[in-house]
Amino acid sequence: MLAKTFGAAVYGVNATLITIEVTVSQGLHFFLVGLPDSAVKESEQRVEASLKHLGYRMPRQKIVVNLAPADIRKEGSAYDLPIGLCVLQSSEQLSPQRNLADYVIMGELSLDGRLRPIKGVLPIAIEARKQGFKGFVLPAENAQEASIVNNLDIIGVETLQDAAEFFEGKKDIEPLVTDTRDLFQHQINAYEVDFSHVQGQENIKRAMEIAAAGGHNVIMIGPPGAGKTMLAKRLPSILPPLTLQEALETTKIHSVAGKLGTRATLIATRPYRAPHHTISDAALVGGGGFPQPGEISLAHNGVLFLDELPEFKRSALEVMRQPLEDRKVSISRARWAVEFPASFMLIASMNPCPCGYYNHPEKECVCGPGVVQKYLAKISGPLLDRIDLHVEVTPVSFDQMTANRPAETSEAIRERVIRARAQQTARFADQSGIYSNAMMPSQMVKEVCQINDAGRALLKTAMERLGLSARAYDRILKVSRTIADLAGTDDIRIEHLAEAIQYRSLDRENWAG
Repeated sequence: MLAKTFGAAVYGVNATLITIEVTVSQGLHFFLVGLPDSAVKESEQRVEASLKHLGYRMPRQKIVVNLAPADIRKEGSAYDLPIGLCVLQSSEQLSPQRNLADYVIMGELSLDGRLRPIKGVLPIAIEARKQGFKGFVLPAENAQEASIVNNLDIIGVETLQDAAEFFEGKKDIEPLVTDTRDLFQHQINAYEVDFSHVQGQENIKRAMEIAAAGGHNVIMIGPPGAGKTMLAKRLPSILPPLTLQEALETTKIHSVAGKLGTRATLIATRPYRAPHHTISDAALVGGGGFPQPGEISLAHNGVLFLDELPEFKRSALEVMRQPLEDRKVSISRARWAVEFPASFMLIASMNPCPCGYYNHPEKECVCGPGVVQKYLAKISGPLLDRIDLHVEVTPVSFDQMTANRPAETSEAIRERVIRARAQQTARFADQSGIYSNAMMPSQMVKEVCQINDAGRALLKTAMERLGLSARAYDRILKVSRTIADLAGTDDIRIEHLAEAIQYRSLDRENWAG
C-alpha cells in the first residue's frame, strides 16, 4: 500500500515542496531514497524507536521511502514525523479519516515519540498556503511561529501519537489562530533601551539621528568607555517602525537560521546584531556546506554593529563590501545558488589607536611613531568609502554624568526621523530599489543634492584646507541632503553643508598625524 504526504525543504529564505511517499511490500530492509543527507538517513532509527515506544510496530518488510524531487538535497531531521505517519498508513496501522496529502507535515521525533522543534517553519507555512494546502501539522513549540500565516490550519502536536489520532479523527485539535496585525501593533517599538538613558553626548546623538534619517552607515572613533557601544545599541529605537512586510521578512530569516527559539512569534522591532571580532567570513556574510544566513542577513532591516572594527579579520570585512552596495548576498555552490537579503545599517566603532588614547583630552597616547597610521590602515579605503559619517566620540565629563537634566527620548527623535524619511519616500517614489538618501547612486546625487554658489565655495574651501579626499564629496552631499530633510527644507543650505563636513574625520589627511 502506498502512503503519501508533503513536507518542505528550505533553500535561502524560501521553501520548496517535497513529496514524501512510503510503500511497504514483500522483502526486507529499509530504503530511503531522494538524495537524503546523514540526518535524514538516521530517521529510520528514530522512527522505529518512536513507533515501538508508542505501542505501534515497525514492519519487518521492505520499506521504501521516497523524497521527491530526487535531485534536490534533503537535510535535517524534520522529515521524521511525515515518514512515521506514512509508515503507519502504509502498514495499515493507521486508517486516516483526514487525508495526509491535504497537509504539509514536518517534525523531528525523539525516541519516546515526542516532537522536537524545527527550523524554517515560517517560510514552510507561507509556501503551504501558497500551494493551497488545508493545513500544516508540526511540533506544538513551533505552532505560534507558523500561526503568523493566515488562511492555513496550524495544527500543533506534542507526539507522533497525537498526530496519528488527529488524522484518524479520534482527536480534534483546534487550529492555532493569531491576529498578526494586532500582535504587531502591540509589540512595535517595544525596545528595552532608550536615548533618554544617555547623559551628555549630544553631538553623537545628533549624528545618530542623521544616520537614522538617511539610512547612513556610521563609524565612531573614540577612547574606551566613551559610550560608543551604548549609543549603537540605542540606534534601532529611533529608526522608523518596521512595516508588516519588513517584519515578515525579518522573521523569515531568523526562522531559517533557527534564531527564533520556541513559542516564538513575529519580530516587531528592528534587529540589532553585534558579532564578536573573531567571527569567520562565512558566519558574517552567510555560507557553509548548506548555506545559512550570516550576521549581515540577521541584521536585515536593522543594525549591524561591529565593535573594534580594526580587530576584525581583513578578509571578513572585505566580503561585506558587495552586500553593502547590493543589499543582498548571493552564495553560489557547484549545483545551485541561494540569495539572502542584507539591507542593514552598518555602525562601526574603533579606538583611535592601539592604546586607545590618541587625541584624548586628558590622557596621553603612548603609541610610537607611525603606529596610529598603521592601525587605521587595517580598514581598507573601499570599505571606508561605504561609510558616510565619521564621528569622533569624546568621554563624558563627571558633571555631565551626574547632571539631572532630562535627556530627549527615543520616541521624540524617532518622530523627526519618520518625517525626514517621509520626504525621502516621496522623493524616490519613481525610483525602484531606492528608499533613503544613503542609497542614491552618484548620478542621482548631482540631481537631488544641488547646492548654491556659497555652498560650493564652502565645500571647495573645506576640501582644500582639511585635505578631504575626492570620495568624501558625494558623502558630504548625501549627508547634507538628510540634514536638510530633518530641517524640513527643500534646499541644502550652507549650515547643512557645514554640519555634514564635520562628519568626515577619517578623510582628513592630517587626522592621524
